[in-house]
Amino acid sequence: MAKLILVTGAARSGKSEWAEQLATDSEKSVIYIATAQENPDDREWQARIEKHRSRRPESWKTRSVPVELKEAIVNSTASDCLLIDSLGTWLANLLDQSETEWLETLETLLQSFEQTESLIIFVAEETGWGVVPAYPIGRVFRDRLGNLTRRIGVIADTVYLVTGGHTLNLSQIGTPLKN
Repeated sequence: MAKLILVTGAARSGKSEWAEQLATDSEKSVIYIATAQENPDDREWQARIEKHRSRRPESWKTRSVPVELKEAIVNSTASDCLLIDSLGTWLANLLDQSETEWLETLETLLQSFEQTESLIIFVAEETGWGVVPAYPIGRVFRDRLGNLTRRIGVIADTVYLVTGGHTLNLSQIGTPLKN
């Protein structure tokens, strides 16, 4: 089974940078799984993507995987470190799924961890610390991401919270809840 690390936190907290440091420290062959879909018409979005690109070492492989995370995971090897950035963006790409389809996708993702021996580092946004969104799709996104992050967090070997430019190892100072 894969070794799982979850790095979670608020926007612009440093989550991706911490995950990148963990990937570098792994001394494995790093495969950066980019879940964002490029949009040349959105200059600000493209600038965000470029900022992430510019930090990656040339030795890292990058794969664009906006939807099919299971395939990327099961096709990895024990010598790989998959850095998946980010779960929120991946989920946003699947928001058109019905609740039944989403639950099937979620279970398929969770089962894929048993089909590889790679190190997997997930980056996930914390969206539930604010007000309840006033529109239905916002509530669906927030609830699905919260559930996804929790489901991965309770089975992860290590969970980090990044906030205010600091990293907390929740696995050392916290108590995991049950699924």
